Amino acid sequence: MRTPWIASFCFAYHLILLCYSAIAQPLAYYPTANLSTTWINHNNSYNSIDFSDGSRIILVLLKETEGTQFVCGFFCNGNCTSFIFSIFILKMNDYGGMVLSHAIWYANQDNPIRQGATLNLTAAGELVLQDVDGTKVWTTNTTGKSVVGMNLTDVGNLLLFDVHNSVVWQSFDHPTDCLLPGQKLFQGQKLISSVSSTNWTKGQYSLQVTDEGLFAYVESNSPQLYRKFGVTVNDTNKGKTYIRFLNGNFSLFIRSAEPNYTYGPDMMFSLPKTSSAQYLKLMPDGHLQLFQWQDDWTMVHDLLTDPSGDCFYPLACGRNAVCSANQQCSCPRSSSPRIDYFEPVNNQQPNLGCFEITHLTCNATQDQVFIVLENIKYSTFTKDLETVSMEACKQACLNNCSCKAALFRYGLNASSGDCSLPSDLFTITSLDIDELYYKASAFIKVQNVRSPRRKNRVATILRPTIASIVVLVIVVSGFIMFIVHKQKQNVEMEEEYLDQVPGMPTRFSYEELKVATKCFSKKLGEGGFGSVFEGTLEDGSNIAVKCLQGPAHVKKSFLAEVASIGSIHHVNLVTLKGFCALKSQPLLVYEFMSNGSLDRWIYHGNREHLVERNQTQVMTNMRGTPGYLAPEWLSSVITEKVDVYSFGIVLLEIICGRKNFDISQPEESRHLLTVFQKHWEQGKLLDIIDKYSEDMQAHGPEVVEMMKVASWCLQTDFTRRPSMSYVVKVLEGVIQVESNLDYSFTDPRTTMRHETVLTQLPPSFLSGPRNRKIYEITFDTVSVRILATRPITGKAPITRLAKPEIVFESSM
Repeated sequence: MRTPWIASFCFAYHLILLCYSAIAQPLAYYPTANLSTTWINHNNSYNSIDFSDGSRIILVLLKETEGTQFVCGFFCNGNCTSFIFSIFILKMNDYGGMVLSHAIWYANQDNPIRQGATLNLTAAGELVLQDVDGTKVWTTNTTGKSVVGMNLTDVGNLLLFDVHNSVVWQSFDHPTDCLLPGQKLFQGQKLISSVSSTNWTKGQYSLQVTDEGLFAYVESNSPQLYRKFGVTVNDTNKGKTYIRFLNGNFSLFIRSAEPNYTYGPDMMFSLPKTSSAQYLKLMPDGHLQLFQWQDDWTMVHDLLTDPSGDCFYPLACGRNAVCSANQQCSCPRSSSPRIDYFEPVNNQQPNLGCFEITHLTCNATQDQVFIVLENIKYSTFTKDLETVSMEACKQACLNNCSCKAALFRYGLNASSGDCSLPSDLFTITSLDIDELYYKASAFIKVQNVRSPRRKNRVATILRPTIASIVVLVIVVSGFIMFIVHKQKQNVEMEEEYLDQVPGMPTRFSYEELKVATKCFSKKLGEGGFGSVFEGTLEDGSNIAVKCLQGPAHVKKSFLAEVASIGSIHHVNLVTLKGFCALKSQPLLVYEFMSNGSLDRWIYHGNREHLVERNQTQVMTNMRGTPGYLAPEWLSSVITEKVDVYSFGIVLLEIICGRKNFDISQPEESRHLLTVFQKHWEQGKLLDIIDKYSEDMQAHGPEVVEMMKVASWCLQTDFTRRPSMSYVVKVLEGVIQVESNLDYSFTDPRTTMRHETVLTQLPPSFLSGPRNRKIYEITFDTVSVRILATRPITGKAPITRLAKPEIVFESSM
């Protein structure tokens, strides 16, 4: 052992190091702190001390007294990923090494903090511990209580004081698992053990003071008492009880209701006296032990001892276990017949307890039996029933589903005694008969395992049959799984294709669109490939969500729209804002055009219904919008010219101010093409111009030229129709409309098709909106489109055709 002067030198050396570190953070090495002071939990801080066991403390305050240093700060044990704000006793051994005590107080033992957390003594006088994300973890709740500073005293008490140096808050009033000399444990306060020496969260044992004495409990479904030190004073004037820990004794006192008078000590433990540091700690195993500095921290006294030794403690051998006279742990077993109802939790650590092999079942009491243990002692025995027989005690346990055992304690005979029915079974101590002041038996309730049935001929016959069925099920299941896997791969390949398309729009989740459309409740219309619903995104923008349907067409239509339209951005085209690649229901998200469909601006009459109230029939079974389909749709010869045809229909409707097929008209005038052809032959085209448009009536020649453009687009022979680029050039005046046009627009097949598809539908079905293809026509003063349109200032006439622009798309 080193001489005292060497030890003193080493201690001084460490103090010099601490003082040198204090240059960077001088506040950390004083026992007091002022308001508006903040400490940050930096792991590489200058004011940190590392210990040989891998633990570290980052100092906040330090108080030295007679060679003992009390420190408070951020503490980590091991890998230092979490920290606890704690108070410690710091001592130096004869070899010059600093030795840290167990933590004697914790602020946040159940809520560890991380690096970067802060401790703040606020300007309002509140000590607040916050994690790195700003979460408040712990506080003294002293705002507005005139706090002016914080102090760590020479007895290890962290306190907040006011201008009169009066204590406003102190750690001694909020004990965790330790008591220091001079500290009192008052009635209503308690010590709570930690889980283990490395896990400091609250454990299962507690020690508390009541007006009846000092009680030690173990946590269960309800706390169970395992040690009691009662008071003997029986005075109606007695007040609160408290425990006082001093150097040399641990005593219980009772305050009198009379001023300045105290009974006691009513109970006193004599402790070893010492001139060195010491503290009491409620250990994770339920022991209350005194630690004292003897060149290291040494346990010198155990206050809650019992003649039964360590077996006395409720979890000495864990749950459902037996502690023998020689303090060996084992699982309870039946003797006749010998059946194992319990197994060790860990064969290498028998003190961890046992678990039931077969759990107790409430509705199977007929199969429940008892394992009988004689000459036992149970640390938490509670009188649930008094003066009952042993059989009555056992029957009461069988009738109580939550009962784990019937514990019966009696004197001369088993006809009368005390019965305990614990719902959580701790360690049972097995003792020799001469060690007991009374007789006691334990009847541990277990679920009996029925003996297996004998093999019979039927089982022998059924075995190969069942095996064959199992094999068949496995084969069929494997085939189904293979098919499902292939389908899943195909779907994933489709989704991978979407991710490879350049310039893709936003990808929405199905849930986002479901919320935006209020579960797809407001239907705007329906087309050949699905329905369209109105919705609103979180940013407030309105959208139109198209739900593609039809397995034979979904993939082609969906990929075509996303890949082509998603990459096109034009002022006169409805924008594809995004999509949802739901496997069974692909969705397209367009911008919403608030002004509705083009027919609102073209057609006259009450548009409250996109079908008139006097209409009782509508075409329902064509793909696309009836009346706008080119004749070749009926012969399956489909080219891009079908859209040119549809454009011609729309252009003619704009000019004439009516629908292509109008059931409200006389039978000979229902088909606009029939009327157009008739008036062309009669040379009376001006008669079918929109009569409600004065400007259009005033510019008859220009309108007739536009009719020629429409006629070119409506040629029955699709090979004679122009491309849209030619139409644009005609409108720009670059080329002329072909002169040799066929004005026989009425294809017999189309007329027949229109007539045969008429179907009676109720007005309620016809009241909803219907979709049309999207076409955009922009002149100098008018911009209109079908399905939806950008804001239009009014229904302006076609006055000039200076550089018009015609844009359309055909995927609807």
